[in-house]
Amino acid sequence: MGQKDVEALYKHLDTTAMLLKRDLDVSYMDALIETGENIVDGGQIKVEDGLPHEAIRQQLTTSYQQINLKRLTTDEIRQAFQLAILRGERTDAIQANHQMTPDAIGFLVAYLIENLAGLNDQEQVLDLTVGTGNLLYTVLNRLFTASGVNLKGYGIDNDDTMLALANVGARLQHPDVELFHQDAIEDLVVPKVDVSLADLPIGYYPIDERAAKFATHAETGHSYAHHLLIEQSMRYTKAAGFGFFLVPSLLFQSQEATELTKWMTSATYLQGLLNLPRELFQDEKAQKGILILQNKGGQAKQAKKVMLGEFPSFKDQAGFQRFVAEISEWKEKNIAQ
Repeated sequence: MGQKDVEALYKHLDTTAMLLKRDLDVSYMDALIETGENIVDGGQIKVEDGLPHEAIRQQLTTSYQQINLKRLTTDEIRQAFQLAILRGERTDAIQANHQMTPDAIGFLVAYLIENLAGLNDQEQVLDLTVGTGNLLYTVLNRLFTASGVNLKGYGIDNDDTMLALANVGARLQHPDVELFHQDAIEDLVVPKVDVSLADLPIGYYPIDERAAKFATHAETGHSYAHHLLIEQSMRYTKAAGFGFFLVPSLLFQSQEATELTKWMTSATYLQGLLNLPRELFQDEKAQKGILILQNKGGQAKQAKKVMLGEFPSFKDQAGFQRFVAEISEWKEKNIAQ
């Protein structure tokens, strides 16, 4: 088991997706959904109007028979599927807001959740912009590996292709998740959760009437979608529950930052904003950070000193360990147990 098995599964996913892409004349992502569903259905190939052709079906069957998911851990399956999605992003030229959250960032979010939120078995995590599910599944898998904690996940997205990929990923990995296809700014059917997280899309939300129900809406014109999603996420998070959001590092320097800050002050505690390593971004203006909010209520309190800083380069292991130690020290002094 290990990297060789991850690479082998990825090659089967990629090869069979390319066969279906060409034979069915569909996008790579649609072909990946199709082949993923075939795999979780025990190698059964969906045939419609004679497609895929018999010769292609034989090639698919040969490939499927060589796949043994039992040889891989849940996270190894996620990694292989992630590699196939990355291939699809390049092949289909997916727009930036739909691109998958990288593993390195997912691991940092998982670390912060583990150390600050202190989740227990069967507690719940919500991702309003779940996309392909990689961030949510990375967090669920890492917390189980690190702490043995089984969490319930909820994911919402309005893009049916992204959500179909998330569904295939869930069926391959078997996390305890429920996925919903809807606009995350509408009223949701999910319960209040213990932690919210999201890699937020940056841009404007087009439905002004719906945005007007939020404190973070713009006075004129369209509102920032990422502001609305932060507020909506915390609405569906329990008292004293945390939110961890990937946001632009310049979040508080935008034209609408005043309303966002006003809402944060009234409804939540701003506990931290940690910039991600600069090496992850080609353009300094595109740098993102992890915004850490905590709902008021329970034993929650505003940290005496908001946690601000920037993660060191992943290559600087000593610097990274020092930074992690500083986070632990900050938690001991500022977060109610």
